[in-house]
Amino acid sequence: MSENATYRLANTTILSVSALEAPQVVSSAELDESLAPAYARHGVKAGQIERLAGVVQRRWYPPEADYTDGAVDVGRAAMADAGVEAGEIGLVINASVTRPYLEPGISARVHHELGLPRRAIAFDLTNACLGVANAMHVAGTMIDAGQIDNALIVASEGSRQMQESSIKYLLSDDSTREDVKEAFATMTLGSGAVGLVLGRSDARPDGHRVIGGVTRAGSEHHTLCVGGMDGMRTDSSRLFREGLTLATEAWKDARGDFDWDDMDWYVAHQTSTIHIEALCKTLGLPQERFPMTLPTYGNIGPVAMPYTLAFHQDNIERGQRVLLMGIGSGLNTSMTEVAW
Repeated sequence: MSENATYRLANTTILSVSALEAPQVVSSAELDESLAPAYARHGVKAGQIERLAGVVQRRWYPPEADYTDGAVDVGRAAMADAGVEAGEIGLVINASVTRPYLEPGISARVHHELGLPRRAIAFDLTNACLGVANAMHVAGTMIDAGQIDNALIVASEGSRQMQESSIKYLLSDDSTREDVKEAFATMTLGSGAVGLVLGRSDARPDGHRVIGGVTRAGSEHHTLCVGGMDGMRTDSSRLFREGLTLATEAWKDARGDFDWDDMDWYVAHQTSTIHIEALCKTLGLPQERFPMTLPTYGNIGPVAMPYTLAFHQDNIERGQRVLLMGIGSGLNTSMTEVAW
């Protein structure tokens, strides 16, 4: 292998991928309507969320709801889908970005609510939109090392607070045209939850084996997207360019270890339809092999890539090769091959 960030796993398999939709549908037209006074004051055209990003709608949890319920519920569903009991889980990782409190980790609540044993390790792992991809790497390494037999990875994202807080500020007298521009990426976000169970290939040959992958960091760009629960400030154009550059570098670096030019499916994290189009053009990949959830669910952060996999998995045939792809603020990129 070329470097330490390029890895292979020998005995790790995906046993289940489960998704949970947030209940409230919110269209981009509704957000535009809420922002109409700010658009008029700053000379900004409405419709850009849908036109430029390709996000027609997204989901919200109700204002009174605790969206971390999604992590518990989807974790329970993923375990049931995998046929794995609570006592068989040796590790639970929560990989979400959004959170209603800083401590304890949301993994502690999931661990308790699902009745996992005391010996099951629980921690949160956050890395912008790559949290689930990184969690798969960590969990797979522990499975391969013989430390655990099964791992549960969950993430539940709630974008409502970020978007409502951003709208409130943009409507204030303090906002500027630049603020509207920097809040664009915030308005593309969505809500939802995903859960995965990973296990040992030798114990569960019916699973989908994780072959390995590559990660690369472009941390000189760590200021391009900075976010909190009150919203994100994003240089969308530079983030687009530099993220694509980093992904291309990682793709080329991985060629000494992997052959990904003709995968059956490319399941990618999605920030905009233009981003996917540019990625396909740059890497010479067929866009019809990229299933999409962005138009109807928005950018669900670390949930987006596995969420797309969950909704598309019935279309993947046994033995097909799948590449999981992501680019996240930081900047970081990750690609993981799965033999379905």
